[in-house]
Amino acid sequence: MTGRGPFARGSTEPAVVPFSAAVTGIGLVTAAGVGIEEAWQGVCGTGAAPSVPHLPELDGLPCDFMYTVDSLDTKAALGVAAQRLMDRFSQLAVIAAREAVADAGLDTSVWDSGRVAVVIGSAHGGLPFYDEQHTTLTERGARRVSPKLAPLSVVNGAASSVAMDLGVHGPSQAVSTACSSGTVAIGTAHQMLRTGACDIVVAGGAESVRSRLLIASACQMRAVSTRRDDPRAACRPFDTHRDGFVVGEGAGLLVMERPEHARARGAVVRARVAGYGASSDAYSAVAPDPDGLGIERALRTALADAGAGAADIGHVNSHGTSTVANDLIEATMLRRVLGEHPLVTSTKAMTGHTLGAAGGIETALTVLALQHQLVPPTVNLDAPDPAIPVEVVSKEARHAAFDCAVKTSLGFGGHNAALVLTRA
Repeated sequence: MTGRGPFARGSTEPAVVPFSAAVTGIGLVTAAGVGIEEAWQGVCGTGAAPSVPHLPELDGLPCDFMYTVDSLDTKAALGVAAQRLMDRFSQLAVIAAREAVADAGLDTSVWDSGRVAVVIGSAHGGLPFYDEQHTTLTERGARRVSPKLAPLSVVNGAASSVAMDLGVHGPSQAVSTACSSGTVAIGTAHQMLRTGACDIVVAGGAESVRSRLLIASACQMRAVSTRRDDPRAACRPFDTHRDGFVVGEGAGLLVMERPEHARARGAVVRARVAGYGASSDAYSAVAPDPDGLGIERALRTALADAGAGAADIGHVNSHGTSTVANDLIEATMLRRVLGEHPLVTSTKAMTGHTLGAAGGIETALTVLALQHQLVPPTVNLDAPDPAIPVEVVSKEARHAAFDCAVKTSLGFGGHNAALVLTRA
């Protein structure tokens, strides 16, 4: 990739990067694989097929399947006592955080825990536990309701659990901006590091919504696919025959550091978060702005924040939900802002739409794409929609040379976010 911007290969222009956070660690828990290597191989199509089972708790619904992480033994990973004090989304976050911290080579026994922060996004928090306790209330009475309902079901459960598990005494925050939550969490971390409020932030998203109530509502909204005969092929971003997303569970967390802190301890830097932008559509509770002006504003803000131009961007990990409206609106916006050259993908066909965790998981995958110079494929893209005006990588991962990539996210309520990432 060659262009005029400051990140283009061979550019003689000085880079204008006000602040660039170092990504030194990744933790991934996904239906495509658990752990960095397994998840990366999964989304690139060289690993095991994702688990997309029909779930008994969804029997009778038009969509009765989800992307799950059933291969993960949370009891073995966390211990029975610790597991009981966390809803599943928090459990997945703690496991991902431990991997990210280990990947970063951090020794938590000697770090200055007051200079470490945790920022984790989730759209629904502990919704399954809330559902369970509501059933208990209606069927068995108020005296049988768990006193742990509040701490286990609230959206901040993942952030607080990770902070306690790692012994973090700096800021611990939860972000909830629907399906852009994980991306906004990473953007918030970028801002915290820029201001010098902390030296290290563990940031990303976590979600697990095995909830009959939520899936029933999504079916009524016609947001989810109803391809019950072939769940693994149901999620098909940018395909002519797409009919909605498939919900998934998972967690994706980054360890982000101030550059001088990473340098001082000799950390290996995987990539850098160079720019962040966010915006609101102020249009609809569920539908994106049909002209894509909100996500465009977020993307242009992120590019300006990074000092990057359209010509610099070689890859976009899109929101790409597999809904008719979102895919077309987002792709049209990407063509308008970035032109035709970036290679676009949606990894949701291998992970499911993990809602508030999506931005964390997909940003981590974008970091790996920069490192490996490899764009994961958009699987299940059998009949590309001719109205989609960007180049979408399909079927097989594609090798490419690029120094700068973008992650975009859109959420119900018009919450938009975008990140610009660069090679280390």
